Amino acid sequence: MASASVTISADALTARFAALRRQNRRALVCYLTAGHPDPAASLALVRGVAEAGADVIELGVPFSDPLADGPVIQGSSQRALGHGMTLEGTLALAREARVDVPLVLFTYLNPLIAAGPDVLARAADAGVSGLLITDLPVGADPEREAWVGASPLAFVRLVAPTTPDARMAEIARHGSGFVYLISRLGVTGQSRTIATELPASIARLKAASALPVCVGFGISTPEQAREVGRLADGVVVGSALVAAAERSTAEAVALVRSLRAALDEG
Repeated sequence: MASASVTISADALTARFAALRRQNRRALVCYLTAGHPDPAASLALVRGVAEAGADVIELGVPFSDPLADGPVIQGSSQRALGHGMTLEGTLALAREARVDVPLVLFTYLNPLIAAGPDVLARAADAGVSGLLITDLPVGADPEREAWVGASPLAFVRLVAPTTPDARMAEIARHGSGFVYLISRLGVTGQSRTIATELPASIARLKAASALPVCVGFGISTPEQAREVGRLADGVVVGSALVAAAERSTAEAVALVRSLRAALDEG
């Protein structure tokens, strides 16, 4: 839902998950590539997805070498780059959208470094509440991690299903907002089935962390969202939503409505 004010703090994520917990509901986290399928449609998508029931929106910053992304999101990045979308354009999109759901900037490290030391403050000023950096694991670059940790943004961390329990706890200690559990190894993309080891992975992460656990990679249907939502605090839907957006904004918004309904049905 569009709002006249913008929340610029990591507290927005904490408040959203606390409200969902009180309501015994699961979070719907929606990934959108900024500038895809074109800048005007991207703005309509962000607003439409918020209206349709997203609890958190991840805004993907288009990047020329997105190694962790599958073909759908890679293609959306290339299309957005072709329209001139940049990190600065992504922040402008966040500012213009003015939605009342928390926005998480989803990016690789290079665009952040290139944007200058004040980029995280500028992101907060644009209405972004969190940051997820796909290629900055815990301990890899303490100086950069301290930089993010000192910012107004929640530092959302990624956890793989093969991560040992002690490492899960370490990752969670150095994160905030929520923890993003990758449901399976490989790159992003739609999947017909949920990984058989996923319930055990969710249980291990919940035992290691007090942060909400949201599961992504491969969740593409309402049925899958409902199944995973019974175990986790939320689900992340990316490739399926980006693919729908490629066809039309209306189809993407309809998908979000169906995912929201499935999660609420439990």
